Amino acid sequence: MDWIEISVDGRCWRGAAAAIDLAIPLDFHGAQPRFFADATASSAPLEAGSFNGEVRRGASCNCSIHTFAPHCHGTHTECVGHLTDDGHSLASHPPEPVRLALVVTMPPDTREISHTVLATAAERWEGLPWTALIVRTMPNDPRKRYRHYEGPAPAPWFLPEGIGWIVSHGVTSLVVDVPSLDRGDDPGLAAHRAYWGLPAGGRRAAEASRATALVTELAYVPDRMLDGLYLLELQIAPFASDAAPSRPVVRAATEVRG
Repeated sequence: MDWIEISVDGRCWRGAAAAIDLAIPLDFHGAQPRFFADATASSAPLEAGSFNGEVRRGASCNCSIHTFAPHCHGTHTECVGHLTDDGHSLASHPPEPVRLALVVTMPPDTREISHTVLATAAERWEGLPWTALIVRTMPNDPRKRYRHYEGPAPAPWFLPEGIGWIVSHGVTSLVVDVPSLDRGDDPGLAAHRAYWGLPAGGRRAAEASRATALVTELAYVPDRMLDGLYLLELQIAPFASDAAPSRPVVRAATEVRG
């Protein structure tokens, strides 16, 4: 396949042949990103009777047990079940369609991602029918792919009014390169609640006005990607959980006229 096309509001957008993977590979035996958890993600061969789970030790095949927290280790996607107690999970969501996405870069050293900062970054593409937003923070050196995020505010965070701007644009798939929409020390997760339209104290998915929206955290947007429009294919492991490892893949998008 050389390209793909999607139709949005009667307009057609074509994705380039070259795909760009925004997921951070989770290396169980090497450098890896980590947030909130003290322990790293780990892997060990399955032991079952005489079977040792390692070809190099004489087993017929490799078979490992992986231990990790999707929220804490690597690129992951969350649903409203992150904040609710009714068992809402990603497994109940249908596969995500390919979406028209806007990539925007925050000004260097932005700490609070606000309505104004987002609106300024996206001004050139206002009025176009994107329903996904990909936010890149600066600095953006490759070490971000295996950073250990520690402390109350180890990365930029979204203000609720910034999330309000995102919601007002109909974004239902948000991809960010930070470990959380909120500050690390925000007990109420105000930005998450604003994104899903979940009232303060609300604990059931039915109370959320945007219960089908998804957010992907700890992605990495390489410098070679210019701000602008892309087609986003969000691949998510179908875990019966509020979060799961995911792989956002994008292609530069061009409108096809006539």
